[in-house]
Amino acid sequence: MDIYFKKRRWKRYIFLSAVLIGIGSILYTNKLVKEVSEEEQIKVERWAEATHLLATKNNLGNDVQHYLNKVITTNTTIPLIIVDDNGKIFFDRNIKYTEKNKDNILKQELKKMKANQSPIAIPLGDDEKQYLYYKESSLQTKLKFYPIFQLAVIIIFIVIAYVAFSSARKTEQNLVWVGMAKETAHQLGTPISSLLAWMELLKEENVPPAIMSELEKDMNRLERITERFSKIGSKPELYPENIYNQLLNTISYLQSRISKKITLEYNFREEEELFIPLSSSLFGWVIENIVRNSVDAIENQHGTIRFNVEDTEKEVLIDITDSGKGISKSKQKTIFQPGFTTKKRGWGLGLSLSKRIIENYHNGKIFIKGSESNIATTFRIVLKKYDTHE
Repeated sequence: MDIYFKKRRWKRYIFLSAVLIGIGSILYTNKLVKEVSEEEQIKVERWAEATHLLATKNNLGNDVQHYLNKVITTNTTIPLIIVDDNGKIFFDRNIKYTEKNKDNILKQELKKMKANQSPIAIPLGDDEKQYLYYKESSLQTKLKFYPIFQLAVIIIFIVIAYVAFSSARKTEQNLVWVGMAKETAHQLGTPISSLLAWMELLKEENVPPAIMSELEKDMNRLERITERFSKIGSKPELYPENIYNQLLNTISYLQSRISKKITLEYNFREEEELFIPLSSSLFGWVIENIVRNSVDAIENQHGTIRFNVEDTEKEVLIDITDSGKGISKSKQKTIFQPGFTTKKRGWGLGLSLSKRIIENYHNGKIFIKGSESNIATTFRIVLKKYDTHE
């Protein structure tokens, strides 16, 4: 079961829910904006009608004239400009300006109004007309941008909540893994001590040296595994180690413990030396994890796992290439995530621990350099060279 992809699916659902809420809010607010816009257009048309009546009717009753004056003066939100037949501005309302910049502001606003919509003509009689231009009110503008603001707030809230939740969860998981690792190291201590004593007894029983040699290798490996678990959660000290020697020791140990159909190859000589700062036990763990991943990718077929070391001016590049089934592009970025595994059995921690060891403890990099289906996959490790002047 792919735990990692399940987590990603839930993240997508949360984000999708936020987007749907935002879109719904935008659609509903746009509906309100449209209704407000239609209402404002009616108000402006009434304004124009009132202006027409005031200009053409000389004998209006006091109540009617008072009403028309009220229609004109109660508009406090809709910006408008009235011009004569020659385009000269002689009236404006709800436009902010000072006496100093009045002319420029009105010209700019009139230009915007002309670009947005046609004016309302106000007949004054004797073939004389005025033209009323207007634009959306401040209320309409606020309504238009409100859903965008609302959506942004929703997304920010979800992001903050998700980051806080993930951080707390990650911290809790780290504490659990560190506790389990240290407890495992503690529990391994007793049987290892007992096994060492039994090995001394086996030596006295004249057990063949070849068998004792392999037993000693496995015992040393158990001790190194115990050391690795005990170091999880604390920053290890790095010492100058010969990278070729480190790789050869791991290759030698693994070659006799993996399928005989798989050959481990390398492009360097045993006598070569290249010292870089390493935690020997943790670096060996990284190589083992990658090799075991490569062995699984080859799937009991004949294949090779090749080690290539390149010495550059400031870094050492270690490429581990297998002839397995490859890794799809969609999984290349997630393969180092905790919980990611394509195997029915396994916790999906090997490569995530490898990434942590290389990047957090050795200040290096580890990534998939390239992968072709059923041809080859290459893991690259980048480590800084040891500086003798430090």
